[in-house]
Amino acid sequence: MVTIMSLWLPIVLSAVLVFVASAVIWMVLPHHKKEWKGLANEEGARAAMKGTAPGLYVVPFAESQEAMKDPAVVKTLEEGPFAYITMVPSGMPQMGGMMARSFVFYVLVAGGVAYLASRTLAPGTEYLQVFRVTGTAAWFAFGFGVIPDSIWFGKPWSSTVKHLADALVYALLLAGTFGWLWPDMM
Repeated sequence: MVTIMSLWLPIVLSAVLVFVASAVIWMVLPHHKKEWKGLANEEGARAAMKGTAPGLYVVPFAESQEAMKDPAVVKTLEEGPFAYITMVPSGMPQMGGMMARSFVFYVLVAGGVAYLASRTLAPGTEYLQVFRVTGTAAWFAFGFGVIPDSIWFGKPWSSTVKHLADALVYALLLAGTFGWLWPDMM
């Protein structure tokens, strides 16, 4: 049996590779540059949201299913706009903390994939089989969580497809690392 401790190097190395790939994808490559847009009346929107605590909001807001039936709420929904808003704390984004949390996420995904692989693959398993199992699990872990955002919250499908493509790159890097460093027969 393969132990998790014997997979510490592919876990850490794949997390580092995915972290670097993510930085390149988001800072260098152009495919995410046009996903976000400004509002027509940004200053008015900023003024209206000033003082709103960080959290998740919906506009127009109805507190219950019963409230959704209120003719005034129905009219507001039909007139629009309808929006899901994520409010974050004011000030410059704390990139260091966000980058650290993303690296922890990559380590957790690699650790989860390592656990799955260690329970399903024997020492000495061929590279391609390790690649298939770990790559599939990693692609699901890195990418498929964004799909409900398009189904339920209006995220453009083009953005979801881009994120799935990014996740595939991350999964291929992780799978290649695990395939390369998979323990030999003991």
